[in-house]
Amino acid sequence: MKYDLIDSNLFIKNRQKFMAQMKSKSIAVFNSNDIYPIGADSTMPFQQARDLFYLSGVDQEESILVLFPDAHEAKHKEVLFVRETNEHIAVWEGEKLTKEKALEVSGIKTTYWLKEFDKIFYELMTEAETVYFNTNEHYRQSVETETREDRFIKWCKDKFPAHKWEKSNQILQELRGNKEPQEIKLMQQACNITEKAFKRVLQFTKPGVWEYEIEAEFIHEFTRNRSRGFAYTPIIASGNNANVLHYIENKAQCKEGELLLIDAGAEYANYASDMTRTIPVSGRFTDRQKQVYNAVLKVKKEATKMLVPGTMWKEYHEEVGKLMTSELLDLGLLDKADVQNENPDWPAYKKYFMHGTSHHIGLDTHDYGPLKKPMKANMVFTVEPGIYLPDEGFGIRLEDDMVIQESGEPFNLMKNIPLEVEEIEEWMKNK
Repeated sequence: MKYDLIDSNLFIKNRQKFMAQMKSKSIAVFNSNDIYPIGADSTMPFQQARDLFYLSGVDQEESILVLFPDAHEAKHKEVLFVRETNEHIAVWEGEKLTKEKALEVSGIKTTYWLKEFDKIFYELMTEAETVYFNTNEHYRQSVETETREDRFIKWCKDKFPAHKWEKSNQILQELRGNKEPQEIKLMQQACNITEKAFKRVLQFTKPGVWEYEIEAEFIHEFTRNRSRGFAYTPIIASGNNANVLHYIENKAQCKEGELLLIDAGAEYANYASDMTRTIPVSGRFTDRQKQVYNAVLKVKKEATKMLVPGTMWKEYHEEVGKLMTSELLDLGLLDKADVQNENPDWPAYKKYFMHGTSHHIGLDTHDYGPLKKPMKANMVFTVEPGIYLPDEGFGIRLEDDMVIQESGEPFNLMKNIPLEVEEIEEWMKNK
């Protein structure tokens, strides 16, 4: 991997927190992701299953983590299974984890080759009563492919029908939602790389460039700063393309007088950043563009102040809706009758701001985290209000990544990325 070795104490602590919430005589299993085929002998670049990475730091395929706090033998309380490596594999595929390297990465003292899994796992299951299965229960999940984890669950239920089973996800939602200081540092690194790339793009953008050329500027800067690439598929949307919320074609030419909405962030060590900025292709906002931009910015700043311990996610979004309604009234986009006659299930402001304002971010761009419990310090959320005006040919969204503090306003991981109108114009002027 391109990133620096992460201190294994992070993963040791993560495992301790997880195991502390396991039931007596229970065993938990976490599988790596598959390498997915494209066609012929081509495959998609490997990305590790985030839960396995969170608990072990292991970042290669064909790996299994087993946690069994009540194991009869102390060496089996934490067990890692990795693919056996040899000189042939090293020559053809590159370095894979040795048992010694697996210990350095994960802090797990007991590592077996994957071919030993069935035998060792059977022995451990004779001591266990309950199995924790790792299912994907994210509120936005949409998985059509059978994963390695899915296959394991089917196999395990068939092989051990007398065991009880539990869900790892309920524990992981809580744990992954609250970031360790070391995780926040990794996210800051991802944001710092995004900052470098965005400043490069501010110097590059002008009438006549293509959206895909701007995408290329980002990936150039990401790669040279040890990022694998984009944390998610980037949106580089000029003109009316910005009014398509998940526009990812990035194929149009940027024209004079247009705005360019950029939703892009680097990953670093599997941790995501998520930034949105809207900039003038010609280097200066028109009066109308500036008026709408500053309305979005005002909502963003006021929404950010609400990200404090104790805030409820649902009520937070309702309050942001009220802020946006006020701004839309001031802009003349809504009138009082629109608000008075609105449908409570789809308020009037949703005509111009139809998505949510914040989501957890971490190992996933839309990360795990409890949404029905009060916010806590060290949770990290995006803040991303927007106003979309297809009739006027532009849309504006602004987004930063915020760490909730014990008291006061959250800490902005993107505080050094230009945001104010004057900052944007100044950077674009100095080309």
